[in-house]
Amino acid sequence: MSAATVGLLAGMALGFAAFFGGFWAFLLVAFLGAVGLVVGLMLQGDLEMSDFNRSRDRQ
Repeated sequence: MSAATVGLLAGMALGFAAFFGGFWAFLLVAFLGAVGLVVGLMLQGDLEMSDFNRSRDRQ
């Protein structure tokens, strides 16, 4: 599935959540979508936990 198709589906899901559920449903869907993206990237191997807890003083 192309990135454009995934973006279209995500936009439609957020639009439906905002229209039928209101602002809080929109935020919930957006948050759960972001969590799903992070988990999917971790399972795919494109993202690791060490990417989140890297020290800021390293160069």
